[in-house]
Amino acid sequence: MLFNSKLVAQEQSIYENFILNAVKINAKVIIDGELEESEWGEASITSDFLNKAPRDTGLAVNQTKAWIMYDDEFLYIGAINYQKKEDLVIKTLKRDNSSYHWDSDGFSVVLDPMNKQTNGFLFGVNAAGARVDGMVSIENSRTRPDVNWDNVWYSSVKVHDDYWVAEFAIPFKSINYDTNVEEWGINFVRNDMKRNEYSTWSHVPLGFPGIDIGHLGTMVIKDIPPKRKQGAIIQPYVLGSSNKDFLAANNGLENDIEIGLDAKIPVGQNLKLDLTVNPDFSTVDVDQQVTNLSRFSIFFPEKRAFFLENSDLFGSFGTWGLKPFFSRRIGLNNGEIVPILFGARVTGNLSEDLRVGVLNAHTRSVNDLSANNYTVASVQQNLIGRTNVKALFTNRSSFDGASPTGEDYNRTIGAEFNYTSENGYWNGNARYHWSQTEDKFDDAYFAGATLMYGDGDKFFGITADRVEDNYINELGFSDRLFQYDAEAEELKRVGYNFINPWAGFTIRPNADWINSYTFSGWMVGSSRTNGDFIDRILSVNFEMYTKDWGGVNLSARNSKVALLFPTNLINGDELLPVDTYNFSRIAFDYYSDTRGIINGSLNTSFGEFYNGTRTQFGGSLNMRVQPWGNFGVRYIGNKVTLPDNYGEATLHLIGPQAEVSFSNNLSWTSFLQYNTQAENFNVNSRLQWRFASMSDLFIVYNDNYATDNFAVKNRGVVFKMNYWFN
Repeated sequence: MLFNSKLVAQEQSIYENFILNAVKINAKVIIDGELEESEWGEASITSDFLNKAPRDTGLAVNQTKAWIMYDDEFLYIGAINYQKKEDLVIKTLKRDNSSYHWDSDGFSVVLDPMNKQTNGFLFGVNAAGARVDGMVSIENSRTRPDVNWDNVWYSSVKVHDDYWVAEFAIPFKSINYDTNVEEWGINFVRNDMKRNEYSTWSHVPLGFPGIDIGHLGTMVIKDIPPKRKQGAIIQPYVLGSSNKDFLAANNGLENDIEIGLDAKIPVGQNLKLDLTVNPDFSTVDVDQQVTNLSRFSIFFPEKRAFFLENSDLFGSFGTWGLKPFFSRRIGLNNGEIVPILFGARVTGNLSEDLRVGVLNAHTRSVNDLSANNYTVASVQQNLIGRTNVKALFTNRSSFDGASPTGEDYNRTIGAEFNYTSENGYWNGNARYHWSQTEDKFDDAYFAGATLMYGDGDKFFGITADRVEDNYINELGFSDRLFQYDAEAEELKRVGYNFINPWAGFTIRPNADWINSYTFSGWMVGSSRTNGDFIDRILSVNFEMYTKDWGGVNLSARNSKVALLFPTNLINGDELLPVDTYNFSRIAFDYYSDTRGIINGSLNTSFGEFYNGTRTQFGGSLNMRVQPWGNFGVRYIGNKVTLPDNYGEATLHLIGPQAEVSFSNNLSWTSFLQYNTQAENFNVNSRLQWRFASMSDLFIVYNDNYATDNFAVKNRGVVFKMNYWFN
């Protein structure tokens, strides 16, 4: 470890400007967590880290020093994180566990090589060496990480009595950059769990995540190595499975062997072609189930790796309740898997300010569902500052054999304008999308706008949209465009106007144990396109968070709903009639300190529900065995009582889970989900071994039972291995 005068001498007086001049070296660096090479003594060193949360003023108590240098192949980062060994909190040894990474003592770097404050890369480790990497991009005006992005890089961690060391080597070929851009955006984030604090090198105000891409410092990197011509990366897989459907007439054991591959092929200097042939998603995390007592669809996030990389190019359009492109429409139909024969995606930069993406996938015909081809194209042009315009095109065409039918299709085209002020406090969006399906050309658009402000202490905004009756987007998601007519037993499309204003403020008292109080209110309302009322929800909320990040939330909510069609919320003998219902409820939530060996939460709500009552109760309990184990269970119960014969039900959702990490490369995860509303008890257990760089072996076991008599529905086991050739 180099604690010599050179290390101190190279520290730059850049507290105000947050500028690092990266030093180029010629010697070989061994990534071992020691920082023993003499070149580290010549590397640029950061100034003191600043508090990020729970306060964004002053210097961090437990400081961090980070160094940066590079050669023709790698960007090197070294960091000393001051913390006593016995005070370290480590939640996991597993790679890419994003939530546990930010709840553990950790160190991360955010890079924006194009320096456009729109997208970049995240690399981090916790104090036990568990890595997280991903892409960061702007979604709904805030920086979001996507840790499903994987690429080759190297890291090592060493823990000492009073500090721990992180050392990174990030290959230039693993990130997108332009040799003409000599100023990159960069920031470092430190998690200090003993004090429950986060600090950053470049100042990030409250109200923004520590990885915010709009508040990066600058790394000056001269004589950037030219991009080397990269060869194709091939990742084939072989899979063996055995399944049995106990409910089928022919319920014999079905054994199968499949092969497929993924490939990454450079196209010029700044574009990349991703290919997938016969992709398999059997090892993807299962969805966390919910109890749905609303009239609307539930949004489940995409978890399939092929659709996640560069997903901000395609999936950042629209609003939280209406997405013009939702990748789960490809390869899934009403929750059932539709095999994808192949997929291709081209993404990258055509210029410093112009980013493009094209995605194509083709699915196989299954039963009565024809084969379909899907195309999505997106373009994003940066304007002044953090402002941009972008456009989206989607197309679905049915196929008969190798030829399109020419009749069964759906297309959309749209454009959006995004504005973000220099400090990130003001954000605005205007959008217009139009669909084409057979002869439905009129009343086929979705248009809206959003304006919001947030500075960490106060926030307000408004979203307004209009969705016409014939806006049909078979590749998108809308939580309220379709409503179920229980009497006719069919979904009916209902165009609507939507409005959602909100406002609130936060008080941060100078108290020993209180971190903040937040008071807020919001309203969600909709009406038919002719102005007829549909629904409205009013909510007032109070949140209190303690210094240990525990908290209490209280809310009171009033709903007014004009049912457009008879409905059956809980399988009553009679349908709830068309009428206007006004009902209110109160909710309470409690969260304990997540750093504890044992932590948990409690939540309950009670009040009216349409013309009856509803009581919701639940919570979670978690236990951590540092650093290798996390065990927990969550429970949500709902008791709904409606008068007469409209229905009465008690619904249970129980979800035990366990995660055991034998090392940074070997882990076992199990989820159990007992859901009486879905009448299903699911067991999903997965063993994953990363036996080589970007190469994995999986063993996955799935089991489904009925919830009343625990009769087996289906059972299966999957063995899968992939290997990364570069």
